[in-house]
Amino acid sequence: MDELTTDLIHGNRRALSRAITLVESTRPDHRARAVQLLAELPDRQALRIGLSGTPGVGKSTFIEAFGKMLTGHGLRVAVLAVDPSSARSGGSILGDKTRMETLSRDPRAFIRPSPSRAELGGVARRTRETVRLCEGAGFDVVLIETVGVGQSETLVAEMSDLFILLLAPAGGDELQGVKRGIMEMADIILVNKADGDLRATATRTVADYAGALRLLRKRPADPPGFPKAMPVSAVTGDGLEQAWADMTALADWRRDQGHFAQRRAEQARHWFTAELRAGLLSRLDSPEVRARLRATGDAVARGDADPDAAAAQMLDWLRG
Repeated sequence: MDELTTDLIHGNRRALSRAITLVESTRPDHRARAVQLLAELPDRQALRIGLSGTPGVGKSTFIEAFGKMLTGHGLRVAVLAVDPSSARSGGSILGDKTRMETLSRDPRAFIRPSPSRAELGGVARRTRETVRLCEGAGFDVVLIETVGVGQSETLVAEMSDLFILLLAPAGGDELQGVKRGIMEMADIILVNKADGDLRATATRTVADYAGALRLLRKRPADPPGFPKAMPVSAVTGDGLEQAWADMTALADWRRDQGHFAQRRAEQARHWFTAELRAGLLSRLDSPEVRARLRATGDAVARGDADPDAAAAQMLDWLRG
C-alpha cells in the first residue's frame, strides 16, 4: 500500500480529503487508482445514516447539533453534504461546511461538501465510494445529507443503513407535498423546530405523520414501533438523545435479525449494476459516436426524421 492508503487507514483527515478528490475525478488514470485504493481498504463498517428534508427545515442546524452530540459520546462522525449544482455552470456554493462552523472545528468530525453535478437521486456521483473511504478511515457514523426532499431522493436509501426524513411543524399541506416514495423509504421521521411556540404544533404534526406511516407500509425489516415519527429541536437539543437511541435500536435489531447484512448485499448488487451501466455509457463517448448523435439530432430538429425512428436507427448502428 502506498502512503495515501496508509495515511487514510490511520485516520489522517488530509489523506481522506485527497482520497475523496481522487475518487471524484473523471480522469481515466485517476479512476484506475481510485478503484485500486478502494480495494485496499480494510473491511470496516460505520453506521450509514441518510438524511433528507424539506427546504428550510434546518438540516444543517440539525446535523451540527446531532454531530456534536455524537462526538461528545466519543464517536467519530463524517458528514457528506451534497449541494445542488447549477445547470448552467455545473458549480455549487458548497455552503454546508460554513453553516456547520462549530462541528467543522471538532477534531472528531469530518465534513465534506460535494456538488451533485446534475446527478439525480439527491446524492453526488461518487457519494457511495466516499462513504467507503470514510469507513476505511475509521469513522463510526457517516451522515449523508441529500440536496433536499423530492421523489428522486430515494437513491440515498441504496447507500445507507437508516433513512431519516427531517420535516418542519406547521407545514400546512406539507404532508401532501412530500412524495409517497420518500415517505415509504423513511425509517424515522423527525419533526424539527419542536421548541417555543411551535412545540404544541410539532406534537400534532408528529401524530399526523405517525398515522400516515402506519397507512403507507409495514416492512419485514421493521421491528414493532417502526417506522416512527418524533419531535426534535436542533436549537435546544431536545429529542436528539432519544432519536439516536431509536436509530441504534433499529440498527441493532436489523443486525441481529440478519436484515443488516442482507441490505448491504442488495445495495452492493445495485451499485454493481449502476457502475456497469455508467461504464457502458462512457464507452460510447467517442468522436465517431458524438458526430453521429449530433447529425441524427440535427435531422430530428429539422423534422427530417421521427424521434422514435431515429433512436431505433441509432441503436441499430451502435449494435452494428
